[in-house]
Amino acid sequence: MYEKFAALLQKQSITTYRVSKDTGIPANTFTDWKNGRSKPKADKLAVLAKYFGVSIEYFLE
Repeated sequence: MYEKFAALLQKQSITTYRVSKDTGIPANTFTDWKNGRSKPKADKLAVLAKYFGVSIEYFLE
């Protein structure tokens, strides 16, 4: 999932810090996902999907 998130960041030239500020998801949450310490919950996936204009399924494929 994080790979797709990272690809969207790169495609739109934004940082995890910006996404954190815009969505209210703590920046350390993204770090935990990246390092495999936790997996995103459905509510956060929904927020990210709306933010990036993609479906939740995009992250799950």
